[in-house]
Amino acid sequence: MNILVCDDDKDIAKAIEIYLINEGYNVLLAHDGLEAIEIAEKKDLHLIIMDIMMPGLDGIQTTMRIRKEKNIPIIMLSAKSEGYDKITSLNVGADDYITKPFNPLELIARVKSQLRRYTDFGNIASKNKVFETGGLVIDDDNKSVTVEGYEVIVTPIEYGILKLLTKNAGKVFSMSQIYEAVWNEVAINPENTVAVHVRRIREKIEINTKNPKYLKVVWGIGYKIEKL
Repeated sequence: MNILVCDDDKDIAKAIEIYLINEGYNVLLAHDGLEAIEIAEKKDLHLIIMDIMMPGLDGIQTTMRIRKEKNIPIIMLSAKSEGYDKITSLNVGADDYITKPFNPLELIARVKSQLRRYTDFGNIASKNKVFETGGLVIDDDNKSVTVEGYEVIVTPIEYGILKLLTKNAGKVFSMSQIYEAVWNEVAINPENTVAVHVRRIREKIEINTKNPKYLKVVWGIGYKIEKL
């Protein structure tokens, strides 16, 4: 599998490359946003590890540009631990976020988790199942989402959330339950992460996000897909 690592700190980029190569991955390096975009346009990538703080086109702007064309997993790196960076990263389409300095084992675990999810997302050899409620249809054979007959482009994380909730339409899931089911990790303060992804999903499937038809919040508990 091909992984793009983009960091203007060449020592950090090289260290990450070594960790990934030891796990059997093919690694491509970029040291600025424009170089990352160029590689993403030309190469068949399966995952991107993107630093936020870069001169010129930073990681946030680069992710926004890449996300317009590709739904591959993106893990953001930041030297800051502030929640603002994490929320901003998720808002522009990143799938995960790690703060520097990071534990190499944690990075590899997150890479494997994202790749596993991405592989499952693109696997058309899965069981032929369709989950639907009202005009919302999740075709798990083709890994597609349609709303009122129109296809909606979603990321693997967004698809996982929609599939979980639509398959169990009418059932309320807490944020921790959603996080553990979709991310396959123990939930530790998952509220912001889940809320950002839910907001992005609503923007894609709802006509009126302030009065959603499908994806409802149950205050103090969690979220559900309405059974219609």
